[in-house]
Amino acid sequence: MELKMLNAQGQDAGTLAAPETVFGREYNEALVHQIVVAYQANARQGTRAQKDRTTVKHSTRKPWRQKGTGRARAGMSSSPIWRGGGRAFPNSPEENFSHKVNKKMYRAAMASILSQLARTDRIAVVDALSVDSPKTKQLADKLRAMGLQESVLIITDSIDENLYLAGRNLKNVMIVEPRYADPLSLIHYKHVIVTKPAIAQLEEMWG
Repeated sequence: MELKMLNAQGQDAGTLAAPETVFGREYNEALVHQIVVAYQANARQGTRAQKDRTTVKHSTRKPWRQKGTGRARAGMSSSPIWRGGGRAFPNSPEENFSHKVNKKMYRAAMASILSQLARTDRIAVVDALSVDSPKTKQLADKLRAMGLQESVLIITDSIDENLYLAGRNLKNVMIVEPRYADPLSLIHYKHVIVTKPAIAQLEEMWG
């Protein structure tokens, strides 16, 4: 698979031969969907709690007598079918949302996403990406010169302090090392920029 290369001015700088095991796989939509759902589920925290009929504030007095009123039978106001009553199956903080994902499946899904990005020209390679000082304007100007005004995910082999500080205030820019690239970010951002040394790391992890 040939990946498009860009220079510092955003101009076409030829192509780079990329490993077929990472950038030349067929797109498996079902597998990618499963991995993205699992990734989002594993990020959830069971921090919300609801009250059942034993913990809700209520009186144990029978609301009205059993017979003769013409109304339905009622034992106490904590019934789940009453307004203000307890939940029948309440959410608890101990609820576990995690999905099990095999390493082989995750590796195949990541390679499938990267391959689809390469086929749709949403991924490009640069030799390196750095800034001289921790100024947001420098990085913003550099990305604008490369024609990347929209959202962009930057995967670089190493993040120095200047690059981190320059990019953290850009709303639609995310800078990560290859080991922190996740399936949701790869799909979400419209453009993906990868430095040349990071290609080898991606091959080692997902190839």
